[in-house]
Amino acid sequence: MKKLFSLALALTLVLALTACGGSGKSVTIAVPNDTTNEARALMLLENLGYIKLKEGAGITATKLDIVDNPHNIEINEIEAAQLPNVLKDVDYAVINSNYALDGGLNPAEDALGIEGSFSAYGNILCVKEGRQKEPVIQALLAALESQQVADYITDKYNGAVISVVDQPTDGYDASIDYAALNGATVSIAATPTPHAEILNDVVKGILAAKGITLDVKEFTDYVQPNNVVDSGEIDANYFQHLPYLEDFNAENGTHVISIGAIHVEPMGIYGGKQTTLDALN
Repeated sequence: MKKLFSLALALTLVLALTACGGSGKSVTIAVPNDTTNEARALMLLENLGYIKLKEGAGITATKLDIVDNPHNIEINEIEAAQLPNVLKDVDYAVINSNYALDGGLNPAEDALGIEGSFSAYGNILCVKEGRQKEPVIQALLAALESQQVADYITDKYNGAVISVVDQPTDGYDASIDYAALNGATVSIAATPTPHAEILNDVVKGILAAKGITLDVKEFTDYVQPNNVVDSGEIDANYFQHLPYLEDFNAENGTHVISIGAIHVEPMGIYGGKQTTLDALN
């Protein structure tokens, strides 16, 4: 009788799991672990219909703000630069386009789902507060806001990176005395792709034509580029969006400011162990 009862209980549990949609096994999705990019990733998952966030969570949402998770998604918070490396170990990962490109992924072709709204996340040129009007900084901004940069972004990245400069220039600011800047050097911190590529392939040449040397320092993390600008070690940086910068300043007491938005990189969800979104449908 005891054996029959155990078998009946086991059958009941199996039927219950089946009624709930299968074995109950979770789907793992890795997301960036910094505050603003985690929120951005979660909002993408919400827009795709896979989770629901509590009302008002917004651009500071974390996985603790998930109020409806019908697909039993397990959120793994990973340092943003490492997401392409851990992709093979999870079902999916939501990755910033710069790190996707650097990891050999093509957002336009490989992303299974991608952001449809970019307004809050334009990648910006930043300097320490108080330096924004310096002529060499304004020369750098003019070069980044050039038609040459906009065309390069369109041609090279095929929609994975999109220029947000409304009125591109010829690369130069008529109010600047470029003759006085001949021989000057301006340093800038940037992540390798696409930021350092844009700087090295286009901006460096625009400035060199006026005798200005652009010294590009590559970083692979999101922390040091703001620290070295705030300390004065490096003149500017180009790697982040405004929500991230504002959160960084608030947490670290730094005084780095945006002086111009250059491009956006739509965040996308990529398949790891899964090659389609079927596991979420």
